[in-house]
Amino acid sequence: MALNTQMADATVNVQADAMAALCNGGFIDVYDGAQAATADTALGTQVLGVSLTLNATAFAAAVSGLLTANAITAGVAGNAITPTWARVYRSNHTTVVMDVSAGASGANLTIGAFTAGTTVSATSFTHDVRNATTGI
Repeated sequence: MALNTQMADATVNVQADAMAALCNGGFIDVYDGAQAATADTALGTQVLGVSLTLNATAFAAAVSGLLTANAITAGVAGNAITPTWARVYRSNHTTVVMDVSAGASGANLTIGAFTAGTTVSATSFTHDVRNATTGI
């Protein structure tokens, strides 16, 4: 029999809000290149373009498991890149919370290409904790 988990909105909201709290006052480091295999995988040859700062309350309360970031503080780009992914850190800028997709559209973090020395801001940042999952 296939796995077929169906969770209530209240359940995914608790999960999402707990994860969101880990991001309070944290950082989003934006990279190019291939996204790391997992959030526990060390960085490789990816180039860090910019580091953005999350709000003291990083996300609004989850709605049906969807987290939407509050204001994100812009950063100054250290390198010119076309973003492909980002790593989100706790406020110590060491402990990884998650990796997400990044790009001009259709990604968790909406952010376009930029050049070194420019002030970079994110248009939006969302993460969805799913109500339903299937297994292999």
